[in-house]
Amino acid sequence: MSARNIVLIHGAWAGGWVWDRVCGPLKSAGFNPVVVELPGSGSWNPDDVIDLDVVAEHVVAVVESLDGQCALVGHSGGGIVASQVAELLPSRVTGLVYVAGMMLPSQTDFGMLCIELGLESPVGISRWLVPADDGDATAVPPEAGAAVFFHEAPVADAIFAARMLVPQLESARLMAPVWTEERFGTVPRLYVECTLDRTVPIEAQRAMQRLVPGAQVVSLGTDHAPQLSALPELIDAITDFARQVFSRTRPLEPAEAGPSN
Repeated sequence: MSARNIVLIHGAWAGGWVWDRVCGPLKSAGFNPVVVELPGSGSWNPDDVIDLDVVAEHVVAVVESLDGQCALVGHSGGGIVASQVAELLPSRVTGLVYVAGMMLPSQTDFGMLCIELGLESPVGISRWLVPADDGDATAVPPEAGAAVFFHEAPVADAIFAARMLVPQLESARLMAPVWTEERFGTVPRLYVECTLDRTVPIEAQRAMQRLVPGAQVVSLGTDHAPQLSALPELIDAITDFARQVFSRTRPLEPAEAGPSN
């Protein structure tokens, strides 16, 4: 039987560590969690061009290396990557989960969405960012990370997570997905909204739900990182949805497949 793979995609300034507490419960629920480390986050070669195409192809390679179907879970800006991978590989992606994620309309980046909504600039963490790598990247001061991303988590967890944040290439952050209804639009979606989020405001989360309709929605009264602040509720949301979508796409048994030619 093919593995029920759940590919976990982190957002900007983060890394695979954001999923550390998620993997054990997913395994216990019968899934195969696969954590991705995205290029353009933490370190890179000075001459590298790292944009959405490069980042998405990195995840595509991970998906293609796995046996069976995959559900993709994108946290924050990782949602952009998840959308693009679904557009590229709709036959391998059985479902998409956005965790306070950027489920953006095609050819729209988050800044464009915020302008369209009339949100006061700078939005969320943007007001606290400091330039890095001669301006090609940005970094989040730990005190801002704790206050903006992790304010509902236990204090020790918030401090630890804020200190784990790394510089992020702007070309790998300010991205706009390009997708079609015929490909991305056929993949089932779940949006896990976080109503106390201080960086992707709930107004923006709900605008994305309106502009990219069709997703199931689970609402959590927590901050930008429910992996730390609302873990049981997040696990329930992901596993309930994953069971649905893997059930929908299970391989046909021989009796169901019909006569062979």
